[in-house]
Amino acid sequence: MKKIKIIAVLGIILAAPIFIAADHVDAPGVAGSSADIADFYAFEPTEGSDNTVFIVDVQSNVLPDLTYGEFDEDVLIEINIDLDGDLVEDQVIQAIPRDGIMYFFGPFSPSSTGLNSQIDTNTALGSVEISSNTAITSTTSNGVSLFAGPRQDAFYFDFVRFNQVIAPTAEDKSGFNVPGTDTFDGANTLSIALEVPNSLLGTPTAQNVIGVPVYKTWVTTNRKQ
Repeated sequence: MKKIKIIAVLGIILAAPIFIAADHVDAPGVAGSSADIADFYAFEPTEGSDNTVFIVDVQSNVLPDLTYGEFDEDVLIEINIDLDGDLVEDQVIQAIPRDGIMYFFGPFSPSSTGLNSQIDTNTALGSVEISSNTAITSTTSNGVSLFAGPRQDAFYFDFVRFNQVIAPTAEDKSGFNVPGTDTFDGANTLSIALEVPNSLLGTPTAQNVIGVPVYKTWVTTNRKQ
C-alpha cells in the first residue's frame, strides 16, 4: 500500500450539515494561499436523493477585480466524515492537484486521524481537469461527479461595515446596514465539488433539525512537510 504522508493542519471548518463557521482571509497563517478555507457545504442535491454534494471553497484573493490564484500542489484538501458520533473521522475524501489535474482519493478509513493525514493511492476515486474559463466536470464509473476550479464567491458579507461597527474608535455602532453592501460581490474562490452516492460513504448517524439523516462532516487543509 503506497502512502504519501501529509502533515500540519492549516485550516478547519465544521459542517453538520450546515456550516457553522467560515474563514475569509482572517487566518494570518494561511491567508493568500489555497490552504485558506473560505466555506464548506454539504447537502442533498434534491429532496430524498441518495447522493450527497460536498463543496469546498478555498481562495487566494477575495476582493473584487483581483484575479484568483492557483491550487497549491503542496496542499491537501481533506473532507472528513464521522459515522459514529465521536467527532473523529471514520471516512475521508481527499483532493490534491498535480499539473492542472485535481486528483481525488477515497472514501476510505484513515490509518491515522487528527493532525496527520496520508494519501492512500490505492483508493483513487477519480480526477478532473482544473477548469479555467469553462467549467469542466467528470463522472466516475461508480457515479461520483467531480469539479475543481474558480467560482464566484457565494459568501455575502458587508466587511467594511463590520469593521466600522467593531472598531474601538467607531462613533457609529448602531448596527449593520440593511441590506448592506456585499464586499465579496464579484470575488472569486477556488472550489472543489463532488456529488457522491451515499452507498460509498456509509450510513449517516446524525439528524438535522427536521429529522433528516445527515453526515457529520468537516474539512481540513494540510501542507506537505
